[in-house]
Amino acid sequence: VQLQALGGGLVQPGGSLRLSCKASGINFSLNTMRWYRQAPGKQRELVAMISSTSTTNYTDSVKGRFTISRDNVRRTVFLQMNSLQPEDTAVYYCNVDRAGTHYWGRGTLVTVSS
Repeated sequence: VQLQALGGGLVQPGGSLRLSCKASGINFSLNTMRWYRQAPGKQRELVAMISSTSTTNYTDSVKGRFTISRDNVRRTVFLQMNSLQPEDTAVYYCNVDRAGTHYWGRGTLVTVSS
């Protein structure tokens, strides 16, 4: 299983970024995909998830600002992040759980700063 995350960078407060994560080695369309993040000095937290039927769920702090979506043809999950704030600064990871085994992509750093 390989997860390749792209799209991080430096953005000013109020700006937007779009992360993408391309998966291989799994039957992508059948799997729930997740985005986590880990801020400096903090534990990794679940940010958003999207099921195989495209049901979505978000942590409270990003509701109304972040949107998770998937493209099963391209085997890719996206995280559109709007109205970014400094507290969104973190390394973002995509994740898939297969039968209790978690697979992680290499994280992508998002820095929100003026």
